Amino acid sequence: MADLTVAFREFLRKHELALDVDFLREAAKLVTELLMDAEVSAQMGAERHERSTDRQTYRNGYRERNWQTRLGAVPLPIPRLRSGSYFPSFLEPRRRAERALLNVIQAAYIEGVSTRKVDNLLQALGLTGIDKSAVSRITAELDTAVKAFRERPLGGPHTYVWFDALYVKVRQHGRIVNMALVIAIGVRSSGERDILGVELGASEEAPFWTSFLRGLMQRGLQGVQLIISDAHSGLQEAIRSVSAGATWQRCRVHFTRKVLAYVSQKDKGRVAATVRLIFAQSDQTAAKRQAVDAALAQNAALLRAKAAKTTTPYRSPT
Repeated sequence: MADLTVAFREFLRKHELALDVDFLREAAKLVTELLMDAEVSAQMGAERHERSTDRQTYRNGYRERNWQTRLGAVPLPIPRLRSGSYFPSFLEPRRRAERALLNVIQAAYIEGVSTRKVDNLLQALGLTGIDKSAVSRITAELDTAVKAFRERPLGGPHTYVWFDALYVKVRQHGRIVNMALVIAIGVRSSGERDILGVELGASEEAPFWTSFLRGLMQRGLQGVQLIISDAHSGLQEAIRSVSAGATWQRCRVHFTRKVLAYVSQKDKGRVAATVRLIFAQSDQTAAKRQAVDAALAQNAALLRAKAAKTTTPYRSPT
């Protein structure tokens, strides 16, 4: 559903993240080549190498053209015809081809590929006359490319790994249900951030998180020294069983939201500034002292109890 893809894109935007550009560019190249092949076949009246009385002409090689997109230049081998001419309709002026194409690829990464989504893409691109077999072929090949990327080996150590979850509305068996979209983000020693994996689940219970973490390990996730997440019991149980050698820290953002939930609206700004002072300290001892000294009366117990869980980085590698 659109809600799911939009929620995922908004999450990436807020955290200044993006799906792997090389993957998006290669997927865009694959889909556009398949679209051109299907459109040319419809214009010719016959598939490649097909003998048909409806055939109007034959293919005659390709001409190269670069499609300039926000992902960079996407090379397009545009088919040539022996008689007549062909130009991809999705490249015509005022077509919102690039946005529609990226939306479908991103949705495929999160939710999987379906003929309905590809059909919607063709309509958005203004492509008509594409038969169902061509739509199925595009769907199958995009599904193969997305599956290969989702299961790609995770090269290099990721010192820090951050887990988060969004609750989104998904159509399932004809009903709209809430599901958990869990996301793993890895940080290399160089500071580069990678989206390691995304998965949809019915809830954030321990078995689901455990399966997700084991999948990351099987793909080669290694060198993890610190894991950051919300204090969800299912995730913490999964971390203990799968990543026993890593230290866990409660996410500061979730911690701050928890504290502010106990504060009146007029005091939220002052308390938020106080919490930020805790994390601005130079070491863990000073951070804990700041948490105790600066706590407001109604939040003192909460801050004292939770401060240690949010100051783990003071003991972690930089």
